[in-house]
Amino acid sequence: MTTGADSLVQTALNAGVEICFANPGTTEMPMVIALERAPGMRVVLGLFEGVCSGAADGWARMTGRPAAALLHLGPGLANGIANLHNTRRARSPVVNWIGEHPTRHRPFDPPLQTDIAALAGCVGWTRSVGSAQEMAEASLAAVQAALGPPGRVSTLIIPADCQWAPGPAPLSASVTPTWRAAPDSVIQDAARLLRTGRTGLLLGGSALTTAGLRAAARVAAATGCPLWVETFPSRQDCGRHVPQIQPLPYFPEQATEALATLNALVLAGAREPVAFFAYPDQPSGLLPEGAEVHALADPEGDVDAALALEALAETLNAPAWVLPSAGPVEVAPRSVPLTPDRLCQLLAAQLPERAIVVNEATTTGFTWNTVHAAQAAPHTMLFSTGGAIGQGLPNALGAALACPDRRVIAFQADGSGLYTLQALWSMVREQVDVTVVVCANRCYRILQVELARAGCREPGPTASSLTELTRPEIAWTDLAKGFGMPACRVHSEVEFVKALGRFLAEPGPSLIEALLS
Repeated sequence: MTTGADSLVQTALNAGVEICFANPGTTEMPMVIALERAPGMRVVLGLFEGVCSGAADGWARMTGRPAAALLHLGPGLANGIANLHNTRRARSPVVNWIGEHPTRHRPFDPPLQTDIAALAGCVGWTRSVGSAQEMAEASLAAVQAALGPPGRVSTLIIPADCQWAPGPAPLSASVTPTWRAAPDSVIQDAARLLRTGRTGLLLGGSALTTAGLRAAARVAAATGCPLWVETFPSRQDCGRHVPQIQPLPYFPEQATEALATLNALVLAGAREPVAFFAYPDQPSGLLPEGAEVHALADPEGDVDAALALEALAETLNAPAWVLPSAGPVEVAPRSVPLTPDRLCQLLAAQLPERAIVVNEATTTGFTWNTVHAAQAAPHTMLFSTGGAIGQGLPNALGAALACPDRRVIAFQADGSGLYTLQALWSMVREQVDVTVVVCANRCYRILQVELARAGCREPGPTASSLTELTRPEIAWTDLAKGFGMPACRVHSEVEFVKALGRFLAEPGPSLIEALLS
């Protein structure tokens, strides 16, 4: 018998969903049976729902195809929703399958009864299945919603009786996103603004591919316009093979200063810049009052930003971009304590070609992103797009499963890594090629910066206790080994380089706890 769960899973597989990150419960057991009967669907167990949602995001960012996350009722969705917030901001195609109590059971208000639709609605498209006969059509609709450019989170709420009852034959339609070129009038308007001067160009989305970055550099060469990358993009090609373009500064006073002379800003796959947080006497909008904003490629639309930039460069008769001749930077490690800057410099010198760097190193990650990534071998970088921490390790898991031929570096802050530490177990279980580099400064360094900015430059014992990760110190190597992952702690530059070289030469996951001075 084909159950409703069979109809849903097989339809999703036919539509291009190849992997499911799962943390199921009782109401999802028919889905587990259906996954067993769909051998083309890879299933990965996460010990925490935030691992599942973050890993699905990492897979989707690297493939452009949707991953599924199977979660248990409202509490399971709630546990995963922080990384689904990041997924929404990254515009990644992810399909959530959330189990629900049967209709007849809900009036009794069982202990796990929640308003799943309200939870799911804050991160994207949501639909509740009403009968088993809807399961195939609803499954296809969820994949279509996730893949509609530019990509988004879609959630199916699936009552258990719809899963176990007889279902329809699975649908066999495949789904592919459709991107289009920017209208000529939009290209011409952007060219007009850039020719007038005092117009900047802000990049995001597909503008951060190699093709997009090179086209943006050509536009800058033709017009003299300043260029920025949005502060926390979803994915960016980095390294010596692409132009070095600085991100828009994080703090609002620095960003407003950078943008202060502009009369206009052209957006290529990026949102209009706003402050990450509000501060006294600082604006929320970062552009000068009255500055014109022109969307060359709307980040929520279906225009390919890279193609739009290439068309803009041709319209401006921009010169070809020339690849710099500079080779790898040689960095000699020393027998001295590691600093954040030297850690980034040494990592850049040893980074493998085509690596994927998942950057959730917070303050140390700013140093990597703004200075050292440009000196490394060609690689792809993933960022924490929505600001909800705990994304890095799950993203690295999903990216490694998506791209098994590429080494993944999880460049991870010690504080945020603890939010989804369980991802280490899944990395070992799946034997993915991920090397975790923990930037262990034993504190929430970004909060110490924010305390100082708020006027508390000499925090007392209470404020200090809320930003320090000591008493006790966190033993990352012990935590990793407890999950079965090879790990070591390093104090000096020489120790870090030796450990990184050793782990990069070995298949499978590993962890380096880098103590920073």
